[in-house]
This record gives sequence, C-alpha cells and structure tokens, in this order.
Amino acid sequence: MDRVFDFNAASDGSTDIKNQEASRITYTTFISEQETADAAHPFLVLKDEGKHFPHHLYGSFKNPLRGTQFTIATPAIAAGSISGTSPETASSGSVASGETIPVEAAAFAEKETDLLLVDQRFEDLVRWLGENQVFVRLTGASAPDGSGYGVYKIRAVDSMDYAVNPSRDSFLQLVIRRLLQSRAEEMGEEAPEEEQESEILRMTDLHAMLDYLNCAGRSLPANIRSWAKRNVTLIKTNTISPEERRHAQRALSMVLNVQWKSSYFASIDPVEARKILDEELYGLERVKQRIMETIIQINRTHTLPAYGLLLAGPAGIGKSQIAYSVARILRLPWTALDMSAIHDSEALTGSPRVYANAKAGRIMEAFSEAGSSNIVFIINELDKADSASVNGNPADALLTLLDNLGYTDNYIECMIPTSGVYPIATANDKSRISAPLMSRFAVIDIPDYTPEEKKEIFLHFSLPKVLKRMSMSPEECVVTPDAADVIIKKYRDTTGIRDLEQVAEHLAANALYQIETRHAGAVTFTKDTVAKLLDC
Repeated sequence: MDRVFDFNAASDGSTDIKNQEASRITYTTFISEQETADAAHPFLVLKDEGKHFPHHLYGSFKNPLRGTQFTIATPAIAAGSISGTSPETASSGSVASGETIPVEAAAFAEKETDLLLVDQRFEDLVRWLGENQVFVRLTGASAPDGSGYGVYKIRAVDSMDYAVNPSRDSFLQLVIRRLLQSRAEEMGEEAPEEEQESEILRMTDLHAMLDYLNCAGRSLPANIRSWAKRNVTLIKTNTISPEERRHAQRALSMVLNVQWKSSYFASIDPVEARKILDEELYGLERVKQRIMETIIQINRTHTLPAYGLLLAGPAGIGKSQIAYSVARILRLPWTALDMSAIHDSEALTGSPRVYANAKAGRIMEAFSEAGSSNIVFIINELDKADSASVNGNPADALLTLLDNLGYTDNYIECMIPTSGVYPIATANDKSRISAPLMSRFAVIDIPDYTPEEKKEIFLHFSLPKVLKRMSMSPEECVVTPDAADVIIKKYRDTTGIRDLEQVAEHLAANALYQIETRHAGAVTFTKDTVAKLLDC
C-alpha cells in the first residue's frame, strides 16, 4: 500500500507526545435526570482543591484538541483597581464597563483548572464552547469536602467588560434549557445514514442552527438528527435553487425550534387533578371518573394511553373546557384545530417543497407553535370535517397521528415522533365520523344538563365568573332562586349553558348600569324583574 506523507506529523514525534498529554481527558461523565440545576445538583464540576473559588468565575473552556480545562481570567479594566473592590462585587449578577472584579477572582487570573465531572447531556456543549472560545461566566459553589467547584449556571459575557452578551447568551440559555429537559439515555448513537428572554428565541439563522446541532444535537431523536444533517448539507450545496434553499432552511428551523422531549411522564397528583376538574366542571361525574382513570394509568405506566379521548355530546355543554382542563392536569401545552375549517387533507399534511408557496401542514405548525413534542392536540368539531371534498375526507389524514407511531409531513419530509401527543376530539354527532377514526378514540358520551343542574351552574358558576370578569362583587348583583327558575324555563329547549352565560352577563351589565347611573348600592333580581328584562 502506498504511503502518504503526513505534513502535520513531527519528525521526532515529540509534538505528538506533547499534544496527547495536553489533550488528555480529565473528566468523567455522569448521568442525571435533573430538570433544574442548583448548588446541590450541578451539571459541571471543576477541580478546586483549596475550596476558595468565588461565586462567579470568568473565562473560557480550552479547545478540546488542547485539553479539557477551564481557563480563569480577570478583565483588563480591573487591572489597576483590584485592591479597591468591595467584597459585595463577587455576588453581583454581572460586571458592567468601569466596574472592578473582586480580589478573590483576581487571584486566579489566567489559571487553568481541570474539569472533573460533566453531565453527559452537557458534554457536547462544553466541547462547543471550547472550540468557539466563547467567553463565559460560571456560577457555582465549592463543595465543603473539597470534591470540586460545582457549576450550575453558565452565561455568555463580553470578554472586555464582562457584561452579559444578549445575542449569544440568549442562544446559550436556550441550549441549556433544552439539555436540562432532555434525558441522557435518549442521547444515544447516530442513526444509520439511511435513515424568558430565551423563551421567545427562534432559530432562523443558519449559523445559529449549525451551532445548535453541534452543541445540543444529541438531544434530538436519532432520525431527526440524521435528517437535520442531510438538510444542512442540502442548504450548503450550490446545485439547488434559492427557492429550494429557502424551503429547506425553513423546514430545518421549524424542527429545531421544537423541544423534542421523551415520552416519559412524571406522576400526577390525583387529588390536585380532581380539584382542577371540580373547579372547571359542575356535575359530569362519569366524565370526571373516566379522566381520573386515565391519570392513574399514566401514573402507573409513565406513558400516555394508547387511545385519545372523543368527547361527544350536544353543543354548549363544555366539551372544549374539559379538553383544556386535561391539558392543565397533564401540565402540557395545548393546541387546537378546528376541523370545520379544513377542506383539504393537504392543509393537515403539508404541501411538497416543489411548489413555490409550499408550507408545512397544520399538525407540524402545532408542534412549532407549542415549541414542544409533548402536547395536548385538541381536535374541535371532528364530525364537521368536509367529507364531500374531492380529495377525500381531510379528517382521515389524522389516522397516522392518532396511531402514535410517527407522522410524516410532506413539507418537512421527516418522520415526526408522536408518542408524546395526547389527542382529544370533540363532536356533536358521532354518526358522521368514519369507523377508522372512531376506533382510535376512547369515546365519552356527555349528556345535556338537567334543569336542576343548569340552575346550579347558573347560580354558582356562570354568574360568579361573569361578576369576577366585570370586577363586581357578589353582593352587587344578586339573583334569587325564583328568578333563576324563570331563566331556566325560558331556555329549557336549548342545549348546553351558553345561553345561561349570556343571560348572566346581561344581568350583571344591567346591575352595573344601575349602580353607576342611579347610585344603587346593590341590585337584586327577582322573578318579576327578570321576566320583564328578558321579555318572558
């Protein structure tokens, strides 16, 4: 075999030995599932034998090719005034231009300290910080036993005045938050080739997306990680049109701005769940029981049920409110889709990138808007999907989503994991829903309220809610039980409670009018005044 001369190799081998010594790995990784970091649960530990590192350390991580150390530095602006610095400066959040650095930090200027422990999830981030020589401020505390300096916060700062660098730090905080909420066991091997200020950050710049893939790529599912790399390669090529490049970059941005979480769900407090249901809903005990059974099932399996919920019943009985309550109990973001406004399945599945005006479907947009892969997907008016469409019933496009086996959007061109999606559909008429769709749901039939239940809801739910919204006290607007009977009788032939809520707002507005114009202290509505006001 022909030998190829290596120009990087030293003739005597001394440089290789020196580089190997310099680039030795000083740390070990550990697995953590903590979703927050603090002094008791750091994600990085530095060597600190003297137990005298200050609360904040400034500097940069070494390039991984040269070693695994952190270089501690002191700003030039403090060089001539270190001795006059007050001790309180050590605990300040940032150092603005013209301020000084505490004496303790100055003692460690340009000193290198080894990395001892690194949370497995943060290994790529530390490597990226070193490769790009990002100047940072570490926040941590030294362990009493001298085991090291535990780091639980990293901020990107300016190397001149040590003030927080807003643009770079917002990206860094996004990455740290994503890493803390990921699970180490899911950040595995590569898939085969076949296959608050930071809260509003959206990665649209290609450079930012490349940085994210380099320092937090392992937090992505394996197939999405491989897809993202292929998409980056496509964007960088010169053989595609500007339109294709724009589509590819937009698709990559949508996927990377979603936090891809595990399908593991922590236990939910059943008492708190029941309290939420009782606050939001009156009666409906059978419905509440079914939801509580779902909660107990999640607590046992730590995964979502295989089937979503289909809430079927007359209009106005609170089906959507039940869905929102479930999202609140599960502590998940929710997104709603109105099927009555969908007339083409392409609106759900997205359009291919070959079209100039191509875009992702509503399902993928729901992930992007929520910013999370674990969501409650509320499908309103499932029975009102346009079954007469020339392209077939658009609701049938939901089948792959409901199977929880993965969903492919025509625009994204990548299988999206759906194991963290909990679908809840509402419908008035079950007979208009196709059998394949019905088989994907656990159906809960919700009957209309009885007159007695409507009276209780009006007096103890609808009216108090309206009064609170209008900043009125309960004493300012009183409705007698006899007056409530008149209201219920007037709307006895209508389903649900929407009419009752409108009446409650009418009465509250009338009471407020009398209080403001006639200076009445309070208004009490009797059956006669209500009958006259409502013309009944």
